[in-house]
Amino acid sequence: MEKNKTYMDKLMTEKDFREKFDQKYQNLCIAEQIAQARHQAHLTQSELAKRIHTTKSAISRYESADYDKYGITLLTRIAKACGADLKIIFVTSKHIKNGHRFAAV
Repeated sequence: MEKNKTYMDKLMTEKDFREKFDQKYQNLCIAEQIAQARHQAHLTQSELAKRIHTTKSAISRYESADYDKYGITLLTRIAKACGADLKIIFVTSKHIKNGHRFAAV
C-alpha cells in the first residue's frame, strides 16, 4: 500500500524549494544549538553578549532561524563563552532522508 503524499512531500520534490528548505533547516539547527548551549551555561542573552563583546539583540539574531551569516569564528566565540567546544560534522549523502538532508544535531 502506497502512502498518500502530503503537500510537503510534493513541495520537497521541487529542487528550488528543497534547497531553500534545507538551508532554513540548517540555520534553525544552528540557532537552536546556540540557545541550548547558552541555557546549559545558565546565561541570559545579555550575559552571553557581554562575554563575546556584542549586544543582546545580536544574540537574539544568532538564535533566530532567519539569521544566515554564521562564521566559524563567531560560533567558536559563542561556544567558548558557554563553556563548550565547537564541533562541525560533514554528513555524507548516505544520510539523505526523503530526498533532502537533515543536519546532524
